Amino acid sequence: MGSERVEVPPVFEDAPVEHLIHLIADMLDRLMAHNDRIPLSPESLTRFHSRSAPAISVLDYLKRIVRFTNVEKSCLLITLYNIDQICARMPLFTLSSLTCHRFIITSITVSSKGLCDAFCPNNLYARVGGISVSELNVLEREFLSMIDWRLMCTREILQEYYVNLVRTHSAGTYYISGTLSPSVSEESDVDMDSGTSSPSSPTLAKQNQRPSPPEPTAVLIEPGATAQDVTQRATVEQNMAFAALQQSNDCTVERPNKRI
Repeated sequence: MGSERVEVPPVFEDAPVEHLIHLIADMLDRLMAHNDRIPLSPESLTRFHSRSAPAISVLDYLKRIVRFTNVEKSCLLITLYNIDQICARMPLFTLSSLTCHRFIITSITVSSKGLCDAFCPNNLYARVGGISVSELNVLEREFLSMIDWRLMCTREILQEYYVNLVRTHSAGTYYISGTLSPSVSEESDVDMDSGTSSPSSPTLAKQNQRPSPPEPTAVLIEPGATAQDVTQRATVEQNMAFAALQQSNDCTVERPNKRI
């Protein structure tokens, strides 16, 4: 897509699935880039860990799943919600390049079977995900235990994740229809290392709107941080909160020079 701006609908139900998977893959890539710098300890190992990182990228993996399983958009977005819920319940769990692919196919399998009227059999999910049926069955049980069998998520929460994915996209490629013009996008879009975002933090609003397990303190990832500096595991909401903080700092410095 290059540097061309892409307009997306205000609600996730209307968003083209190809844009949605690009947004989700962008967030997961950033999570993995951060979490891969955390030394792996024996107590943090789970059934989702592979011996080495799969050769297929997260984006291509999502494209494959969408192509062969016709997964619902809500089941794609709920994967991010499940990550945050599990990280809140199990602080040692890390979404890294060793766990991401198995987590994605398991989350989509469980969510599709639990929330959708039509879904695929496990042998298809396993074949598409590149694992055996027996392994997927084991991962399903592990996943359900990790989320305490809480499969439900409101439409409003998924919408918040969607809006934040657009606002915090690392390249600032996307913008929501009716919220800004591509010609002024430089003032309100995000680069996780040096860019901008919306000045408000929907993450904080989310915490006030729904009961949930205590969430970890946001990790502020400095561009030059070393592996020794990384002592906490980033989650989806933490990346979004960091992007909002970046915007707040940037607005303080830049807005006096900009025409409002």
